[in-house]
Amino acid sequence: MAKFASICCNIVDGDWIESKDQSERGVRLLQTGNIGVGEYLDNHRRARYISLDTFGRLKCTEVFQGDILISRLPDPVGRACIVPQSVGKAIAAVDCTIVRLNNSLCNKRYFINYTQSERYYNELSKFLAGTTRTRISRKNLEKIEVPLPSLDEQRRIAAVLDKVSDLIAKRRQQLEKLDELVKARFVEMFGEPGTDKFGWGLRKLGDCCEINPKKAQDKRLTLDVEVSFVPMPTVGERGEFDASDIRCYREVRTGFTYFRENDVLFAKITPCMENGKGAIAKGLRNGVGFGSTEFHVMRPVAGVSTSHWLYTMSVLCPFRIEAEANMTGSAGQRRVPASFLKGYLVALPPIERQESFEAFAVQEDKVKCSVQKNLRRLEALKKSLMQRYFE
Repeated sequence: MAKFASICCNIVDGDWIESKDQSERGVRLLQTGNIGVGEYLDNHRRARYISLDTFGRLKCTEVFQGDILISRLPDPVGRACIVPQSVGKAIAAVDCTIVRLNNSLCNKRYFINYTQSERYYNELSKFLAGTTRTRISRKNLEKIEVPLPSLDEQRRIAAVLDKVSDLIAKRRQQLEKLDELVKARFVEMFGEPGTDKFGWGLRKLGDCCEINPKKAQDKRLTLDVEVSFVPMPTVGERGEFDASDIRCYREVRTGFTYFRENDVLFAKITPCMENGKGAIAKGLRNGVGFGSTEFHVMRPVAGVSTSHWLYTMSVLCPFRIEAEANMTGSAGQRRVPASFLKGYLVALPPIERQESFEAFAVQEDKVKCSVQKNLRRLEALKKSLMQRYFE
């Protein structure tokens, strides 16, 4: 084992860049949102920059290709990535730590894999500060311990884990392509959300579906009836939905959001909303579910709307961008109000056309299900390998 600081040539915090010093082009400003769990995330729509003049005036620390960035903020604290060549000239924001490893002591890919392990997060937990929003300081980050076998063994471990990670990435790319296919079919059949390409006329979304329906009319809800419980982490950004947590109605009847089979869940809080979290509720125990209060629920109306039409519209970029522009609340706690959904203008297609789209989407869902099963097996394999190498 070695202290993290002892295997680094350099470890520094990013720079504090005020909004007035940011610009539309110049030196790229890398932020915690660019740091995934073991991977660099690029988001051109939200890219931030500072000018070359500002870069020189502020004497910022430049980030180079191959540097490691670590986020000191959730989610999760401590996630890390390697800066790719495609980034170009860049600096890092203040909540990022820039790390240059001593390559004669620690292999870069080995370390990145270690930062995805349970042992790493257990190490971090010893030094976290804060309650509602935990974080770690650079000084405490330097104290965490890293298992350090020989360089040859590090390279071997990294090669094995990277191979499994590559297969996982390919499965995720398959899922992305399937999602894009369904979205493209939606636009082909209905046009972009908020437009009326086919002359059906614009109507309020609240007239096309029920927004946040009440549970009072659901006669299945006796105290001892079993229902599915769905917290926010069990809903994914590609429509994933886990209804396996079963509870009695008496446990969840207050303080949670009610929904039923085939309702559409829409994550209203930042950053879940911007990231596209949402799903069609499927496989609910007794056809009923309760979940996070940070969900809005859209219930299709028979003969008027379908679940797949509502869900796919809600994950398309034009809809999410408009929703983001209408969020209310303070930073970190901004939410899409129900009034936005109720008042959003949408072209309502004939129900036959929606049902045709639904049949197509259901077939694609079956393909996605097969890919997701394979993905879960690979993720389980990677987890077991990491336990073997790092625990």
